[in-house]
Amino acid sequence: MSIEVKVPQLPESVEDATVMAWHKQPGETVNREDNLLDLETDKVVLEVPAPGPGVLAEVRVKQGDVVRAGDVIAILSEATGEAAAPAASGATKPSEAEEAETAAGESTAAKETESDSPLSPAVRRLVVEHGLDPNAIPASGRGGRLTKEDVLEHLSQ
Repeated sequence: MSIEVKVPQLPESVEDATVMAWHKQPGETVNREDNLLDLETDKVVLEVPAPGPGVLAEVRVKQGDVVRAGDVIAILSEATGEAAAPAASGATKPSEAEEAETAAGESTAAKETESDSPLSPAVRRLVVEHGLDPNAIPASGRGGRLTKEDVLEHLSQ
């Protein structure tokens, strides 16, 4: 039996979201409520949890894709002893290069977005897209937060 993982209901007045990062890869075993991926809207970053336990059998969208509420984004299969092992080993071998690239990209993005203050989705996107260190940009927002305007001003220099 397989379980469809769907984009959850999005906040009011939001029509779509962008896939920011996958936290699980095809072939990995997941538990109920494990965070599978992050979706970013213009207002908030949403964590999409696994609807149940199993093996992530198929990922239907990739990082950067735009999705809408109700879209099927992944398939989980039941984790039942022998059936799960071949699926896991078969699914991970062809994608080892992809996983290495993704891990390198995610670790770079994580380093780029680490700061003392949390970044808004718009600021995070600009920082990642331009490969900036948010700690190197003077922040003018309330409580020392980095604003979109701060990043744009830094880019124009």
